Amino acid sequence: MIALAHHPTFSVLFPFSQSQPHGHCSSRKLLAPRKDQLYKSVSKPRVIMALASNEEGGIRVGERLYLGMDFGTSGARYALIDKQGTIHSEGKREYPVLMSDEKMDWVRSWRAALFSLLEDIPIHLRPLVASISIDGTSATTLIVDSNTGEPLWRPFLYNESCPDALPTVKSVAPANHTVCSGSSTLCKLVSWWNIEGSNKKSALLLHQADWLLWLLHGKLGVSDYNNALKVGYDPASDSYPSWLRSQPYSQLLPSVIAPGTSIGNLKEEIRTQFGFQEDCIVCAGTTDSIAAFLAARAAQPGKAVTSLGSTLAIKLLSTTRIDDARFGVYSHRLDDKWLVGGASNTGGAVLKQFFTDEQLQKLSEQINPMEASPLDYYPLKAVGERFPVADPNLVPRLHPRPESDVEYLHGILESIAHIEAKAYNLLKDLGATQVEEVLTAGGGAKNEKWTKIRERVLGLPVSRAKQTEAAYGAALLALKGAPHDS
Repeated sequence: MIALAHHPTFSVLFPFSQSQPHGHCSSRKLLAPRKDQLYKSVSKPRVIMALASNEEGGIRVGERLYLGMDFGTSGARYALIDKQGTIHSEGKREYPVLMSDEKMDWVRSWRAALFSLLEDIPIHLRPLVASISIDGTSATTLIVDSNTGEPLWRPFLYNESCPDALPTVKSVAPANHTVCSGSSTLCKLVSWWNIEGSNKKSALLLHQADWLLWLLHGKLGVSDYNNALKVGYDPASDSYPSWLRSQPYSQLLPSVIAPGTSIGNLKEEIRTQFGFQEDCIVCAGTTDSIAAFLAARAAQPGKAVTSLGSTLAIKLLSTTRIDDARFGVYSHRLDDKWLVGGASNTGGAVLKQFFTDEQLQKLSEQINPMEASPLDYYPLKAVGERFPVADPNLVPRLHPRPESDVEYLHGILESIAHIEAKAYNLLKDLGATQVEEVLTAGGGAKNEKWTKIRERVLGLPVSRAKQTEAAYGAALLALKGAPHDS
């Protein structure tokens, strides 16, 4: 089980502009990169930020450090912490723009970012790393060769919908199950399975975090029960349900362990290349929103975390499990409690369509957050919503646009707050523990005027989480999985 972290972090990054397919979930074959590219740093992406924060007396003799890496929607971060949760180094990388057939080659880009982050860790700190864990975007799915681990098809991204597979999935899964959504991992698996000519015999399903961790430990076919939730894994019984095991594609499903569990030692090639110790282990990961929750220190039922990044994701700690695909609601296990919530397609990516970071800051300063905006929008970057309304055909509503940019921004921010409020009210109506306090993570947590707007709309205390990077939550999982005497 995941222990509620003592020093529990989070961020969601803004994505590249890209259209996501709706309707049929198409899959295009992906040529595997050459073996000699596996451990090679591919054309270094620009370093956005690298920090070694070691000023307070340095590191004690015998101190070990714990590495967490977060793979968000547009970039990756790392955080290196000690047992007390103090950050000794952190950094960020944008995903390099690597193209294949005129489309973004996400697999090569993620791989490049992973090894670039390892290079960014200060050389003198690498021998101190005792364990590593990674979080990735939920339901980002790869179908790989079960012998080589190399992708057989392009990845299915987190918000990609596969409605072609939905009737098949609904015919076998319980009513309103988490997998009964076009963007679920299981729908993506079934969509691939139904493609003529797909290589079913030597295929294996992995999630983004699973595959990145495999690059480090080399043991194919291992996942965690947070990432495996949307493929149908039952976290209450710690097993795949019988209705799923009886399907012909069940042979592709990975084995599942608890997040933070040690999988094995870091591969010798990587230890040698980057200077890690022989006893450095790799631990099972989690999803980015779970990592966010762990980092935000929301340890009591009724505490919630809203992640305002490229999208809006909420997680509420509840004593009751709620799963209802009609509304995009699902629950992750966390010890003897449940993290109930969902992810909306609204969020910072919409703001980025209209305003620069500088404009957002300057315009926000002119907003009176105690005054309600008369504008009623449903801000989406593209057609389709996941939660609190599960409607792949929901059309963005961002008009009429007033002449004043301040009024327009105010209207968008307030409309997103109303979607957030609707989400928390929905969870209450479905039987979850009532929310009492909201902590905020992601880039939107920095906007104080938005926080005040949300407080007014939600009618709840809202504050910024002390830790705002998912990489920190992943580092806490690495700490959990490390030997206790390290």
